[in-house]
Amino acid sequence: MKKSTFQYTREFDKEYAYDGSDLGAFCTGERTMFKIWAPFADRVELCLYTDGGCRMEITVEDTLRECERKFALNAAEKGVWSLELSENLHGVYYDYLIYTKGTTVRTADPYAHGCCCNGQRSMVVESGRTNPEGFVLDSAPEKPVENVIYELHIKDFSYDADSRVPEAYRGKYKAFTVKDENGGQPVCVGYLQQLGITHVHLLPCFDFGWLDEAGAEGQFNWGYDPVNYNVPEGSFATDAKNGSVRIREFKEMVQALHQAGIRVVMDVVYNHTHEAESWLERTAPGYFCRRFPDGSLSDGSACGSDLAVGRAMVDNYIVNSVLYWAKEYHIDGFRFDLMGLLTTELMNRIRRELDDVYGTGEKLLYGEPWRAKESPMEEDTHAALKDNIDFLDENIAVFSDDTRDVIKGDVFYPKVPGFVNGGRELEEKILDAVSGWCDNVDGFRPKTCNQIVNYVSAHDNFTLWDKLLLTMRKEEMVDEEAYLEPYPEILAANKLAAFIYFTCQGHVFMQAGEEFGRTKFGDDNSFRSEPEVNMLRWKQTEKFSELVEYYKGLISLRKKLPGLYDKSASASERISGKTVHREKTVSFLIDNRSGEGNDTWDTLYIIYNASDMDFEVSLPMEADRDPEGWEILADDKEADCRHLVEGTVSIPAESGMILGKRTRKTLWSLSMENRILRRWSEEKKTVI
Repeated sequence: MKKSTFQYTREFDKEYAYDGSDLGAFCTGERTMFKIWAPFADRVELCLYTDGGCRMEITVEDTLRECERKFALNAAEKGVWSLELSENLHGVYYDYLIYTKGTTVRTADPYAHGCCCNGQRSMVVESGRTNPEGFVLDSAPEKPVENVIYELHIKDFSYDADSRVPEAYRGKYKAFTVKDENGGQPVCVGYLQQLGITHVHLLPCFDFGWLDEAGAEGQFNWGYDPVNYNVPEGSFATDAKNGSVRIREFKEMVQALHQAGIRVVMDVVYNHTHEAESWLERTAPGYFCRRFPDGSLSDGSACGSDLAVGRAMVDNYIVNSVLYWAKEYHIDGFRFDLMGLLTTELMNRIRRELDDVYGTGEKLLYGEPWRAKESPMEEDTHAALKDNIDFLDENIAVFSDDTRDVIKGDVFYPKVPGFVNGGRELEEKILDAVSGWCDNVDGFRPKTCNQIVNYVSAHDNFTLWDKLLLTMRKEEMVDEEAYLEPYPEILAANKLAAFIYFTCQGHVFMQAGEEFGRTKFGDDNSFRSEPEVNMLRWKQTEKFSELVEYYKGLISLRKKLPGLYDKSASASERISGKTVHREKTVSFLIDNRSGEGNDTWDTLYIIYNASDMDFEVSLPMEADRDPEGWEILADDKEADCRHLVEGTVSIPAESGMILGKRTRKTLWSLSMENRILRRWSEEKKTVI
């Protein structure tokens, strides 16, 4: 794309910014309204087609030759062009010809809610006609006491034949609707239910570029190449050539997850477009792309097509798109890719508008507080970067790379270890992570742990298993099978990594398959690698059943501990007694009272022992309590367990332990339960 001659000013927005939410194509009864924002146009024409085709690129000449019906739009206020036709055009495809100062540009509709195969033409949609049965009554499961977010890619989820999903549905939206009745180890949605996660985070699934939606199933793309922001991706549909199918099947997927008790988060990519000459940029050349003063494109996304967030119509577009997905598809949360290219002002506006409709904090919002390169921001705006977290609403969270790197090591340097895999002098940092960095005296410090997403692996970089193999195994990984073995020392490190971030305050986030040693065979950037590299291997849930059960226990236990799931501004005040006992061994106490008077454990005592030696410690003794009443709630073998202990405990090498101190009332109840059980046992023996 050539340098732009357009020079943006705030005055331009005052004159041309359109605040309506009705851009696009809408059917009402027997009428269809078209509206598009094209402020520089001299003339705009609508072209209609019964078939949108399946090409990867369409030219002006193609449109002039293939158009079946053509209509001139009428100039309206604020740079909007509109046309109302007295017929219901649901399912009809269309694009626009925009004439400006002797040039003709063809474009699909950036505001469209439907499109053809490969997204080159838009489709008119009457939303009610795309709803699956019962969808109007669909609603999110009850808001959980804790958020345990499970990141997955739609194709990864069921591409493996061992997913027990019918072949026609593998790698598709429909896979989520399959009820596995074959018995045995659960897979897919049944597995997620048993695991106990609360949210599925779907990698980008609005219409993206690069791959051919009508092409071979062996194509793969993470999806960070957005083309049509308000339309589901076609390669995940059973029929990409029918524009209604992808919409209906996406809704079926959301509906099935909701019925399984799982909320749905959508990964959204509003920081850049697939190509600089996007539909948005074609409708208003020079306005939607962010540029340097000399007119050259900003490359803060490393894609050369950054959106000019901070301008009125860019911000309006993003807000309306988010609200549309929340309303039309019942999406329960949004994860923002490269959020550092957006602004805190925009993010706070999205938070505010979602809260106005759905209630404060009902929809999850979180994102990456970084960008690939520097990028010019509009005047009086603040980039939504980690350093600007003070400007973000407390109900907007950011991924904590600090927690990730201190636990397992730097993601950009494969051989650099973290606390669990051989790193040195990390004791103080690991204790800072416990409070979500809210007690950090140096550098990054959020207002509350509600702004923190704790994790150790995601789609980017090495999987946790591969990172641990790279830093801990001396033997060379000579073939793929070597990556699939549950090596005891790697299992221990994986358990400890999970144990640590599950005992840090903040939100909990995990990559799909992390809990069964997910590997990509050392591929740290699998964004277009074969699906066989990326897919979840469901047989691994059996081979790694010990690890799966450990994660399942951590998830279950986390939901029972208010000291950990508290997201209030004062949550960090619950933590006391931070202690470095020796190299690689630390502990701390947590006030676990909920304030409701029915707590099982008043106090938690948590120890991380990343050393290669067992560690014996005396249990804390409070001034007004005796040293009895402590229970082990999680150790190296199992999580969400109950083992009464007193005096001292031994924490095995390379493991962690959670202990809970019971209240006096609960101790009495436990004693009574034990007496009743003993009496019942004795009576049973007498009867026999």
